[in-house]
Amino acid sequence: MMTLDKFEEASEAVIRVTNRTKLVYSDYFSDVTGGKIYLKPENMQFTGAYKVRGAYYKISTLTEEERGRGLITASAGNHAQGVAYAAKIYGAKAVIVMPTTTPLIKVNRTKSYGAEVVLYGNVYDEACAHARKLAEENGYTFIHPFDDETVATGQGSIAMEIIKELPTVDIILAPVGGGGLLAGVSTLAKLLNPNIKVIGVEPAGANCMQESLKAGHVMTLSGVDTIADGTAVKTPGEHIFPYIQKNVDEIVTVEDQELIVSFLDMVENHKMVVENSGLLTVAALKHIDCKGKKVVSILSGGNMDVITMSSIVQHGLIERGRIFTVSVLLPDKPGELANVSTLIAKEQGNIIKLEHNQFVSINRNTAVELVITMEAFGHEHKNRIVEMLEKKGYQPKLAAPKNTYL
Repeated sequence: MMTLDKFEEASEAVIRVTNRTKLVYSDYFSDVTGGKIYLKPENMQFTGAYKVRGAYYKISTLTEEERGRGLITASAGNHAQGVAYAAKIYGAKAVIVMPTTTPLIKVNRTKSYGAEVVLYGNVYDEACAHARKLAEENGYTFIHPFDDETVATGQGSIAMEIIKELPTVDIILAPVGGGGLLAGVSTLAKLLNPNIKVIGVEPAGANCMQESLKAGHVMTLSGVDTIADGTAVKTPGEHIFPYIQKNVDEIVTVEDQELIVSFLDMVENHKMVVENSGLLTVAALKHIDCKGKKVVSILSGGNMDVITMSSIVQHGLIERGRIFTVSVLLPDKPGELANVSTLIAKEQGNIIKLEHNQFVSINRNTAVELVITMEAFGHEHKNRIVEMLEKKGYQPKLAAPKNTYL
């Protein structure tokens, strides 16, 4: 059972393996929402995510015999690192089964703690089934990443820290994958102050908890489709589900596109790298009523590989109108390219890529297609440039930018 005594025990235990992630007040998000928004930066943990809390507390409660058999788990990355790190502290063997789609940074960091990594399946659920099979075949002790009351209790230590630092918090937002973090945070929050509202946030393409709560029992999605790989779970935890039913006030979902914009918001305004699953609570700020309330967004992790980061930045700039591509038709005669470049320069557009095709038409007045990718200050500036090209008779058409930086 997740009791106050157990939460206190877990909070004392995890001090050994966690950094102090003090709340960060966000002027930017407070101005945008009308509330007082605080960030709980678990992306700043040594392993890059909150998962080390539950993993370490669970392993600390095992017997020497259980640890001696070796530990195994399945994870999309963050729990993997938590188990590997905790196992290293206790001198126990760790085998981690990870989906083949796991970002390379998470795989390599898990290996760096001395764990054996097995890549299997396309999603967490497939990796988990394989990990259970290996546990049975080899006698390993299985450490579930979320459907375990002890693991969830360890994750709940986050709520203990939040409430100690901000006793008057009104709302706590927690990301949801399988539900371990949400179960721990919501249960302890309600034990300490029943008036605290706890909201879980899921990606729209992997909303297994939302569907389960609607049905009144654990549901399995037919598939998941989200860039938030850490929360790409088809089936939430059965053991922790009753705690969520009792203590969670609401589940909201956000689209992947919102996570892309939130990534830029965090980088530009707080100089922090937060992975897509950790950005769920940031994106959710626009979906709830924050006015006049003290709200804490849990940033669950920051383990994002550079390739993914580059792609997110580029798509975020496109979403904001900071980068766009337009095609225009030019007469086939000298000086036309220079004319277009001059016009764009006068409007303060910055060209970063040009594609010149002289074989689109036999009509010499519209014989050359010029595809221009450029930087702008935003959608208003972008529209002004397009309107200017239209007035000059270049027949501009917006197109999707292609690999601007890669």
